[in-house]
Parts: sequence; structure tokens; C-alpha cells
Amino acid sequence: MAATSRKPKRERFSALLRDKPLCTSWEKKMAAKRQKQTVKEMSHQLQEGRRREKEDKKLRREENLRRRLENERKSEVVQVIKNPLKIKRLKKKQLRKIEKRDTLRILQKNQRLRGQGQAKGADK
Repeated sequence: MAATSRKPKRERFSALLRDKPLCTSWEKKMAAKRQKQTVKEMSHQLQEGRRREKEDKKLRREENLRRRLENERKSEVVQVIKNPLKIKRLKKKQLRKIEKRDTLRILQKNQRLRGQGQAKGADK
């Protein structure tokens, strides 16, 4: 004798008792909408502030790097190599230290200083 297990009788979904959906009034809906909008605006303002700060920081950093490089170049001690054969005689370590620069500005500056020095010597 086979015992069959019967499933309990199911009710149809449509037959189940359901609560009515909670209706919110128009004023409450509008208040929620306004609140959501203000939260969205605040969030946008915060993001904009962070983005602006980041941009300012980036610009400040670039300016500092540029200024540092400029100051470094100003404070360099430069020795002009007029004889290119000297470069061929240099050792590897010395060649690594050599850097090309625009020396025209430095030469003009030195000539002006020499010219002023000679003019002062002529006055005496």
C-alpha cells in the first residue's frame, strides 16, 4: 500500500487578500520630491567643490614645479665648452653630467657685465 502525500490545497494569487496600497497625498509627494531635489543639489555642490579644489591644487602644483625649475636654471653654474674636441676626450661619467643649454642669454649677460666693468675702469 503506497501512501501518497497530498499537497495542501493552494489558493489562487488573485484570491489572496491584499492590503490596499498606501496612498500618499499630493502634498507629501511634492514635499518628498523637493527634498530629493535639495539633496541632489547639495550633492552636486559638494562634488563641484571637490572638483574645484582638486583643480586649484593641480594648478598650484604645476606653478610650483615651473617656478622650481626656473629657479634651478637661474642658480646653475654654467661653463661654456667652446672647443668641441674637449667633449671627445671626456670620460663617460663626465659626459653624463654635460647638459645642453641655450648659452646665448648667458653670453650676452657676461658681455654686458664686462662692458660695464670696462666703463667703470675708464672713469677712474
